Amino acid sequence: RTIVLHTSLENAQLLAAGTLFNSKYRLALPPGTDLETLEAEARTRFENSGLRWTDARNGAPGVSEFVDRLGAFLVLVGLSGLAVGGVGVSAAVRAYLSEKTSVIATLRTLGAERSTIFQTYFIQIGTLSLLGIAIGLVLGALIPLALAPVIEARLPIPASFAIYPGPLFESAIYGLLTAFVFTLWPLARAEDVRAATLFRDALGTARLLPAPRYLLWIALGLATLIGLAGLFSGTWWLTLWTSGGIAFALALLAIAATGIRWLSRRLAPRAKGRPALRWALGAISGTREGAASVVLSLGLGLSVLAAVGQIDGNLRNAISGNLPDIAPSYFFVDIQRDQIDGYTERLESDDSVSRIESAPMLRGIITQINGTPASEVAGDHWVIQGDRGLTYSETPSENTRITAGEWWPEGYSGAPQISFAAEEAEEMGIGLGDTLTINILGRDITGTITSLREVDFSTAGIGFILSMNPSALQGAPHSFISTVYATEESEAQILRDIANAYPNVTAIRVRDAIDRVADVLAGLAAATSYGAGATLLTGFLVLIGAAAAGTQARTYEAAVLKTLGATRRRILISFATRAALLGLAAGAVALAAGITGGWAVSTFVMDTDFSVIWPSALAIIIGGVTATLVAGLAFAWGPLAARPAQVLRGRE
Repeated sequence: RTIVLHTSLENAQLLAAGTLFNSKYRLALPPGTDLETLEAEARTRFENSGLRWTDARNGAPGVSEFVDRLGAFLVLVGLSGLAVGGVGVSAAVRAYLSEKTSVIATLRTLGAERSTIFQTYFIQIGTLSLLGIAIGLVLGALIPLALAPVIEARLPIPASFAIYPGPLFESAIYGLLTAFVFTLWPLARAEDVRAATLFRDALGTARLLPAPRYLLWIALGLATLIGLAGLFSGTWWLTLWTSGGIAFALALLAIAATGIRWLSRRLAPRAKGRPALRWALGAISGTREGAASVVLSLGLGLSVLAAVGQIDGNLRNAISGNLPDIAPSYFFVDIQRDQIDGYTERLESDDSVSRIESAPMLRGIITQINGTPASEVAGDHWVIQGDRGLTYSETPSENTRITAGEWWPEGYSGAPQISFAAEEAEEMGIGLGDTLTINILGRDITGTITSLREVDFSTAGIGFILSMNPSALQGAPHSFISTVYATEESEAQILRDIANAYPNVTAIRVRDAIDRVADVLAGLAAATSYGAGATLLTGFLVLIGAAAAGTQARTYEAAVLKTLGATRRRILISFATRAALLGLAAGAVALAAGITGGWAVSTFVMDTDFSVIWPSALAIIIGGVTATLVAGLAFAWGPLAARPAQVLRGRE
C-alpha cells in the first residue's frame, strides 16, 4: 500500500468521475463508545452509499466467518468420529457382557432382579466412560499448548494459545451423550440373560431389540446429541444433513454386514478343497466374529474420508482443472473512454492474443425492488450488499444465453430496461416485469426486468449481474473493463506495453488469482483431511479393540483346528483371508456412501460439477483391506502360539 496525497491523485486525473475507487475512514473513538448504536446510525445516514462497516468487535469478518465455518465443519467431522467410536464402544460392551454371561446368570440364580443387573454394569461402564472422557479432555487441552510453536509458525497471523473452557465443556457433553447412546443398547440386552443360562454365548441368542423404554431413552439421547451439535456449531442445516448422512452410512454398513454374513454362510459349503477360505467364511458367518462391528467402525471412518476426498478432488477440478484453457490471462480495469480504442488496437494487432472482451463498467446499488426497500424483498442476499458492477449493451454478446424474456431492440430509447442474472433472480424472488431502482453516482434509475440470462462466473471472464439499455445510462461517467486471452509467453510484454501507454489502468493477472484460490483451498482441504483422518484413526483403534476382544475366540478356534490336524500356516491364511474380506466389504460400502455424500455436497452445497475421483476411491478400498489385515494379524500370533491341550482343558 502506498499513501499519496488526495489532491495529487486528482491533479493526475486519476480520480475522475466514474473512476473505480473507494475511500476508507478510520475512526478513533473514546473508550466506552456504543459501537452498535454508532453502526446503526451510520448505516441509516449513508443507506444507499455502499457503506461497509468494520469495527473492533469483528475486525476481519471474512477471516472470522471462514474460521467459524471451518470450525463447524470440523465439529461435524468430530461427530462422525464419535459415531465411529460409539460403534466400537458398543461392540466392546457387548463383548465384555458376553464374557460375563455366566456371572449374570449366577446373580440371577441368587435372586438378583433385572434392574439390579442393569444398574451394576451401568455403574461400571459409566465410571469407565467418565474416566475416558476426563483423559480425553486433558489431552485435548494440553496437546494444542504443546504444539503451539509448530502451529503458530504455519499461521499468517499471531495466535493466542490457551485453555478455553467452552470447547472442553462441549466435548464433555458430546462424550457423555455418545457413551450413553451407544452403551445403552447392549446393556439393556443383558437383562435377557436368564438364570438357567450358563453358557458363554447367551447374549448372542438374546432378542435383537431391547425393551421399549430403553429405545425411548436412546432416541432422546440421540436427539439431544444432534440438537446440541446444531446449537454449538451454529449450522443447523449442515448438522441435520450430516446426521442424516451418518445415519444413512450406518444403515448401509449394517445391511452390508448382514449381507456378508448371509453370503458367507451360503458360500462356505462350496469352498471344498480350500479349507482356509472355508474356515474364514464360516467364521464371518458366525455370531462371535464381530463382522458387524468391524464393518461399521472401519466403514464409517472410510466413508467420511471417501466423501472428503471426492469433495476435495471435485473442488480442485472446478477451480483449477479446466481454467488454463478457459480463463483469461489478464483482467484490465479502469480503462477510460478515450483510451479504449487505442487499447483495443494494440491487442488486436498482437498475434499471441486469441480473444479480447471489453465492456463499459459502472457501479450501482440496488436500493428498491418494486418500490420496496431491497432488503425487505431479497433479505441479506449478496447482490444487494453494497454496490455492484453493471453495464450496458445494444445487443447481447455472442456467449449470452437468454433464459426468459427478450433483449431490448437495437437503438431502443424508451423507459429503462434491465437484463438480470437468472440464478440470482430466482434466489432473490424476482422475475420478468419486476422493477429495480439502482443508485448510480447519486442518481436513482428505475428500470423493468425484461429478460433473464445465464451468467457463468466459473469462466473467470466478464460477467455482470445487471445490464441495461444504453440510453438509460447515457451521459453517466464510466470506464471500461476488459479481459485478454493470450499465450503465457506473451503476458509479460502485454503488461509492459499497456502499463507504459496507460499508467492508470490496473492489470490483474488471473493466473495469480487462481493460484491464490488454489492455495486457500489446499489449506482448507488439508484441515478437513486431518479431521477425516482423525475419524479414520478412531475407526482403526476400534478395529484393534475388536481384534483384541476376539482373541479368546480365535485362540479356541486355533486350538480346535490344530487338534484336527491344521497347520499354523493354514490357520494364519484363514485369519488373513477373513480380515481381508471384511476390509474389502467395509471399503466397498464406504466408497458407495462416500461417493454419494461427495456428490450431494458438491451438487447442493458447493454448486460444482461432480465426477468420481478414482485414485481417491481406489485408495479407500486398499486402505480398508490393509487396516483390517494389520489389526487382525497383529492379534493372530497369540492364538497361533497357544497349546491346544491347555486351551481345550481350560474351556472344559
